[in-house]
Amino acid sequence: MSPDDLLSGLDVQQRVAAEALVGPVSILAGAGTGKTRAITHRIAYGVATGAYAPNRVMALTFTARSAAELRGRLRMLGAGGVAARTFHAAALSQLGFFWPQVVGGSAPAIIDAKARVLAHAAETVHLKVDTATLRDAAGEIEWRKVSGLSIEQYAAVSHTRSLPGQLDLERTIALQQAYEDLKDSRRQLDFEDVLLAVAGMIEQEPAVAMQVREQYRFFVVDEFQDVSPLQYQLLKLWLGDRRDLCVVGDASQTIYSFAGARSEYLLDFPSRFPDATVVRLEQNYRSAPPVIDTANRLMRGRPGALTLLPTVGEGAVTGPEVAEKSFQTDMGEARGVAQRILELLDSGAKAEDIAVLFRVNVQSAALEQAFVEAGLSYLIRGSKRFFDLPEVKQAVLALRAASVSIVGEPLFKSVSDVLRSIGWSQSPPEARGAVRDRWESLDAIMGLVDVAAPDTTFRAFTDELLERQRSQHEPTVSAVTFATLHSAKGLEWDHVFVVGLSEGLVPISYAKSFEQIDEERRLLYVGITRARRSLTLSWAQVGQHQRAPREPSRFLTELGTRTPRAAGASGASSRRSARR
Repeated sequence: MSPDDLLSGLDVQQRVAAEALVGPVSILAGAGTGKTRAITHRIAYGVATGAYAPNRVMALTFTARSAAELRGRLRMLGAGGVAARTFHAAALSQLGFFWPQVVGGSAPAIIDAKARVLAHAAETVHLKVDTATLRDAAGEIEWRKVSGLSIEQYAAVSHTRSLPGQLDLERTIALQQAYEDLKDSRRQLDFEDVLLAVAGMIEQEPAVAMQVREQYRFFVVDEFQDVSPLQYQLLKLWLGDRRDLCVVGDASQTIYSFAGARSEYLLDFPSRFPDATVVRLEQNYRSAPPVIDTANRLMRGRPGALTLLPTVGEGAVTGPEVAEKSFQTDMGEARGVAQRILELLDSGAKAEDIAVLFRVNVQSAALEQAFVEAGLSYLIRGSKRFFDLPEVKQAVLALRAASVSIVGEPLFKSVSDVLRSIGWSQSPPEARGAVRDRWESLDAIMGLVDVAAPDTTFRAFTDELLERQRSQHEPTVSAVTFATLHSAKGLEWDHVFVVGLSEGLVPISYAKSFEQIDEERRLLYVGITRARRSLTLSWAQVGQHQRAPREPSRFLTELGTRTPRAAGASGASSRRSARR
């Protein structure tokens, strides 16, 4: 693809971002403004013009899925040699390479979960802790490390933290120290240690610093509002005294402060780099105007908030006014959502284009029951991964084996023949349950044929499938998505239902300070901006096993999407304009 072709499909601001190839660059990119398109075209344009050697560019992000998406887009744009990784994947690769040189021998083993090691550590200091406390203790260890604090420094600021379970400070510190001692005795590292170890080697070993900086010259960091102090320190060490850093982010989507994310690195970027090029992407291509209006009003006046602009004319997304509904109970809310989704499906909507979002996982129980009653298929994002399903593993193995010997056939025939041999059919089974779930998984693989390039060979298709499996880049399954607001980040659907918008859920009950409440506001903003065409915001007056009535979320009241009194006991709801 020529340099002119790479720029031709960009809007004015995206093009400014793409052409700013050197020096510090900050791209402030609102939800739905095409930031991934902007940064991938920027990198590809740099490669196409010769400004970048592809093997000297590092694109960093925070999830394996996002990294896989970046790699796929860059390959299509002719920049396949660019490294696109998570911070942890990049650091882990460097750890494995440099440890033998600096320390000697192979690098320590990496523990994939802290809870088991923490349980053993608790035994060594004679603490009895339950699983939930272990999870909270693991979270505190992660926050301490990414914040750059020693155990002693953590103790000094512990009054600002919620300690795990029923543990007091003394026992919390004892557990953390026992955990570190046990890891050391077993010659193990956790994921945060990987970043700490690589940072230490670059700081202390000039030869390591020289090799790292020789390898990578140009850095692009996506979702920069989620960078922690530890990640920022490592990024500075990777850069050295160079300034070719492009950061991309949206302060309004900072939803991981509890885990150490610091949006000030994004907001203060022009102060740290006074000569930085700052580009604002505010033209929203995703959502209908009522959705955009609701999102803007929720974040108006907040630090770093961008003003999203609806697309008009050709290509504009249209949709109804944002709806607000109240129900008597959680179960009534779940059934009301299920009924509305049945209506959407009857009108031609696809199940995979619909999502139901909630604050905490336990809220999915009522939804699951209502969907089973209604005969609706659903998948819970964050449950068992697609490529870990037995039928998917079987399909990948069968396709790979067949691709060795089958050559010259149309791709559709080759793939469909293999999948038919293990149970796929062109028409879905009428029954619900495990049989239908298996078919949906196989059909999702079949759906990848439709989006493959016209000249894709069977072998190339299976190579791409194996790459998706390695990176957990999952295809689309025909089912309504259930997801927490946190896990919905980075995704989008035509129709979005945000449920449980009552005080105690959004904002969550333990959010007390101004900063915590503002994080809940940003979390709702993320949920709202997932919607392309329609958005429904709902709440229930009474929770299961509760007698005291709930209050609607303060955010609903602030948005003006509800009248002073909720809908009556019948659960009837009104549909109102989201505009004042």
